[in-house]
Amino acid sequence: MTKKESVTFVINTLNQLYPTIPIPLDHKDPYTLLIAVLMSAQSTDVRVNKITPLLFEIADNPYDMIKLTVEEIREIIKPVGLSPMKSKGIHGLSKILIDKHNGEVPKSFAYLEELPAVGHKTASVVMSQAFGVPAFPVDTHIHRLMYRWNLSNGKNVVQTEKDAKRLFPKELWNDLHLQIIWYGRQYSPARGWNLEKDVITKTIGRQTVLKDYKMKKS
Repeated sequence: MTKKESVTFVINTLNQLYPTIPIPLDHKDPYTLLIAVLMSAQSTDVRVNKITPLLFEIADNPYDMIKLTVEEIREIIKPVGLSPMKSKGIHGLSKILIDKHNGEVPKSFAYLEELPAVGHKTASVVMSQAFGVPAFPVDTHIHRLMYRWNLSNGKNVVQTEKDAKRLFPKELWNDLHLQIIWYGRQYSPARGWNLEKDVITKTIGRQTVLKDYKMKKS
């Protein structure tokens, strides 16, 4: 298959599997999404979705959030891991949103990336899911799959994002990045991977990846 045919195959397969795309992190507005995405760093969406209701019951907006101390936030979000850094980030960004943005989450990559504990990936998720701005946030699943599918060289997430944006049509980015995440979790995980169930990698996979898989299985 040519690169173009591989891309078409990926899009068609994902559309068949995920005609309706579930949103991984529970939220009700841009602010709660921003906090949930920040909390999901090096944690699972399932764990985050268990903790955010406890936090949002007390503070689901920046004005209520800054009434809590960093320590109080940390106590609530401890189960998601990295709580010292995340609690400082949540408190700090909430204060900046009030001071600089009238308590609103800004619709700008630059402003979002200026906020404490908010990197490019977090900003991309918020721009994509909260505001519908085309973005291609690359998480570990997308990074792994783009390499397995021979669509990126796997050097780093920056390169993977560039390749994804170059190969896939812009109007599909917001849906596609979520579809790839769900596919990675269900059919092409890092551990316990069964190539027989992974129709995309089986069809267009990088030859060295397929060879390694077969060697490990034999």
